[in-house]
Amino acid sequence: MGLVLPVLFALLAAAGNASATVLQRRAALTVPRSTGHGPRLLLGLLHRPVWLAGVLAVVAAGVCQALALATGPLSLVQPLFVLELPLTLVLAALAHRRRPSGVLLLKLTVVVAGLAVALLCAAPAGNRTHVAIDRWLPVLAACAAAVAVLAAAGTRRPPGGPRAACLGTATAVCFALTAGLMKTSVHLLAESGLGGFLTAWQTYAFGACGLAAVLLLQHALQGGPLVASQPALTLGDATVSFLLGVLVYEEHVRAGWWLLPQLLGVALIVAGVLALVGEEDRAPDEAPVPDGAPSP
Repeated sequence: MGLVLPVLFALLAAAGNASATVLQRRAALTVPRSTGHGPRLLLGLLHRPVWLAGVLAVVAAGVCQALALATGPLSLVQPLFVLELPLTLVLAALAHRRRPSGVLLLKLTVVVAGLAVALLCAAPAGNRTHVAIDRWLPVLAACAAAVAVLAAAGTRRPPGGPRAACLGTATAVCFALTAGLMKTSVHLLAESGLGGFLTAWQTYAFGACGLAAVLLLQHALQGGPLVASQPALTLGDATVSFLLGVLVYEEHVRAGWWLLPQLLGVALIVAGVLALVGEEDRAPDEAPVPDGAPSP
């Protein structure tokens, strides 16, 4: 039962994020092009119940993620968020009143099977809640350097695959750090109350990392095709989170011959995610509302 709650909360969080993506994209497509991308766009979205439902889904997903991190290993919880991409595609098909194709479901099955094999064979264990700052400092420095290098390399390239991949990887590092720091903050909230939560450096650090991740994500999505940014984001977040769990929180995973089926599971995940991104690029979407047309 010790792993049931974190797995359940992580799956609910992934489903919440997938629902939010579908709802907010659907709302954004109802805004006329002439609205632009500034405050007028936000004001237009605020009047759309579908967009507000997407915001509530994001909040619910954040709560579920915090509960998952509070009850289970980081190296178990975050890799489960790989399921966001296939869930988003399935929900998008249902939202457009289309039955998910057999090919899409097959690719979803490949990702789920790979994730199950990798996590069952790795068997992440341990739920350390506090990490000394001297253990965090070299990790934070290394991650900050990696994000700076990747962001600089991405922004210097013209729009295209390499730009999107660099920025997507930088975003993934920030999201993984956000989850790693949030894990301690959630425990401080439970143990010391709001005062302990608000006086912990991890609280402000994960807030800063989360903000950086959101900003980088926008640049990654605008920088090139999803086939470049989405795998870097999805797989990078899972990989860095897994490493943070093992190296920072000292969570235990199986080694030895168990590495062989783990690598097989990872290979299935990578193949499934790459195939699903291609599916997303080919999926038809609703057209934005043209200028002068009445919006729903």
